[in-house]
Amino acid sequence: MEVTEFERERPRMLALATRILGSEADADDVLQEAWLKCARADAIDDHPAWLTTVVTRLCLDQLRRRSSRSVAEASVSDEPAPVDPEADVLLAEVTGDAMQVVLEALAPPERAAFVLHDVFGYPFDEVGSIMGRSSTAVRQMASRARRKLQGVPEAAASQASRLENRRVVDAFLSAARGGDIDTLLSLLAPDAVMRADMIGQSLGTEPSYEGPEAVAARFNGTRGAMPVTIDGELGAAWIQAGSTKVAFVFHLDDRGRINEVELIADPEVLATMDIVRVGRKSHE
Repeated sequence: MEVTEFERERPRMLALATRILGSEADADDVLQEAWLKCARADAIDDHPAWLTTVVTRLCLDQLRRRSSRSVAEASVSDEPAPVDPEADVLLAEVTGDAMQVVLEALAPPERAAFVLHDVFGYPFDEVGSIMGRSSTAVRQMASRARRKLQGVPEAAASQASRLENRRVVDAFLSAARGGDIDTLLSLLAPDAVMRADMIGQSLGTEPSYEGPEAVAARFNGTRGAMPVTIDGELGAAWIQAGSTKVAFVFHLDDRGRINEVELIADPEVLATMDIVRVGRKSHE
């Protein structure tokens, strides 16, 4: 990438990084690192899209490496609540210091999804591509972000639903380890699908597994994946020498059945995710 092309995109990238990180100085550091990546990159077809992806992931990685999160993030609800379109518009119009105050209440992926979609107007498909996640995942992130920013308290029904979702994922992982195909099928929705990212595909995984039979067969007898929390939700991961190689993120439908699994093997995306190994007792 030529210097002139990078400088042309710099104001937009600086604004994006500043919104996500809350600091123009930190944003400048990210842009410096982005430029180094640009200098080493081969031919780039779409410079704005490429830069947006690089800058967003660098921001997420920096947020992950920060020593601590705000008390607000630890205490604010992350469960769904009724959408208020008017409030969403108002949130998207918040600027300056006020924006950063409310953004501090968000987990890093929520923060990025909200800024990209609600502030900068990127469609969810593009946000998913930028963050290396499915459109389902980034929609949920942005939705959680709006509810946190609106200060909507967690309903008892939502708490129960979250606990039930964890139970379903735990049962699915146990059935996978035990080769219990019938239980696997019973926990999957009729439209269940598993999608693998490009790195996962390069390791031999199919791009997608369509239907409960295909997804169940893919997991049946799997013993290497261990239970972890991924951005606070129960999932699974292959971990070698303390490093996560592959993460499995589960999404459930409104009937409590698994309808989508993300297989993520891209190291840059994995670095943006908060993945913590858990013991059996901690997630039952």
